Amino acid sequence: MGKTEKKTDETEAPEKKGNKKLLLILVLVVLLGGGGGAYFFLFRSSEPAPPEPGEVLVLDAVTMNLTDGHYLKLKMALQATADVTEKLDGSKALDLAVAQFSNKTVAELSSNAAREEQKKELKEKIGKAYDEEVMDIYLTEFVMQ
Repeated sequence: MGKTEKKTDETEAPEKKGNKKLLLILVLVVLLGGGGGAYFFLFRSSEPAPPEPGEVLVLDAVTMNLTDGHYLKLKMALQATADVTEKLDGSKALDLAVAQFSNKTVAELSSNAAREEQKKELKEKIGKAYDEEVMDIYLTEFVMQ
């Protein structure tokens, strides 16, 4: 019986070495998989890709009243996204522009910073009105008197 016990001890020793190798390989696979997953989730761009520019729709100039007897002549263009299949109707954009700039003072619109702030607000409103089919607006004429 002593010989049987020795054979059992000797056969278990190679299995333990095999288990250690299997465990080591399993740990390496898990670490590599975890590292790849972490890279994918942490370093990928969380921002959606910007839309591709499409057609530019140039709108007619519109004149609107400012306060104290002044007026503003505004001409603008809409930059549509490439996804737009139909020609845009500029009437909504012109209506929003008139609502945005009417009854402002000349002082409120004289500085570049103030004008850019008004343009930014107008761009957001136009984007919502056109269901994000308009990606940018261009003020091609901005004359106050």
